[in-house]
Amino acid sequence: MIEQRHALLPSSPGTTRELVSLHFGPADRGRKVLIQASLHADEVPGLLVAHHLRRRLAELEASGALRGEIVLLPFANPVGLSQWVLQSHEGRFDLVSGENFNRHYADVAARAAEILAPQLARGANVDIGAARASLRQACAELPAGTELQSLRRALLGLAIDAELVLDLHSDNEAVLHLYTQPALWPEVEPLARLTGSRAVLLADVSGDEPFDEACSAAWPRLAAALSARLGRPIELPPACVAVTVELRGERDVTHELAAADAEALLQFLAWRGLVAGPQPSLPDLACEATPLAGSMPVLAPRGGVLVHAVPLGALVKRGEVVAEIVDPLGGGVTRLESPTDGVLYARESRRFVLAGTRVLKVAGRQPVRSGKLLSE
Repeated sequence: MIEQRHALLPSSPGTTRELVSLHFGPADRGRKVLIQASLHADEVPGLLVAHHLRRRLAELEASGALRGEIVLLPFANPVGLSQWVLQSHEGRFDLVSGENFNRHYADVAARAAEILAPQLARGANVDIGAARASLRQACAELPAGTELQSLRRALLGLAIDAELVLDLHSDNEAVLHLYTQPALWPEVEPLARLTGSRAVLLADVSGDEPFDEACSAAWPRLAAALSARLGRPIELPPACVAVTVELRGERDVTHELAAADAEALLQFLAWRGLVAGPQPSLPDLACEATPLAGSMPVLAPRGGVLVHAVPLGALVKRGEVVAEIVDPLGGGVTRLESPTDGVLYARESRRFVLAGTRVLKVAGRQPVRSGKLLSE
């Protein structure tokens, strides 16, 4: 294992933070995977999964079983890890800018196309290695005038040339579920089987450039930018499979769950030929893939005590009562109904909520929403 430390731009004199990346396996095989934990720093399950992955990757490296470079970020957000206010952790939003740590990653395709185009001017085909090098250079050139910008640049620079990116998150309370792009679903389906995912949400553009989309969308965007620059069609494969893995709820932190999740991720690497040995057998698929635009939130119309009426992972019907809001002063009870047929895959962990709170989400089959599809 090689440990690398990436210094972030100090936010003020006398302070400094660094991003730490652990590199396992050979870096000269042309294959690279990035796995990062807790980009939202108060989502703890990924940190424990990374702990188990570190031990298992060291074992696999020692036995010569790794067929490519596996980069592990045990914590992807040192800024958010340090943000505590009155003994409460705030790791989702940067306290300086108010920005979500998993938004606003740069689209580097235009600059990468500018770097790569001279190599293709005589009609040559695109070399994937050269394309990855152009994306790396474009990332390295990104401006970083704040600590948050320097973190985003460092994270994207580590991931942009990877063939597989696994971004480990968690929801408030949830079953394990995945986010990825529709074109990548055939390659992600084995991961859904191995992890036992209960929902898979698909979108080409979910809004505000989350980390996984910045990595995977770089390839179709690069092809489009090269085609426009060269005046001829350029085709590129989806050379980066990026997935957001939601590791259940933020309180689902046990060694048993984390070890099992780490092993499922390693089995996925083995399925893709990145770990020596026989391919694992794939369990049955526990869900279907559905559009993120079909994921319907249920909002609290008023504040009060939140009482969930159905368990996580339940299949619900449109109009079915899924929760109640109890007014402890007036005694009223407001019943909340599912807006669609689907899987209730995530819900609010707090039991007293304000008006307008998203209290749960149901993954439906029909795309009915547009615009920004992710919750802030």
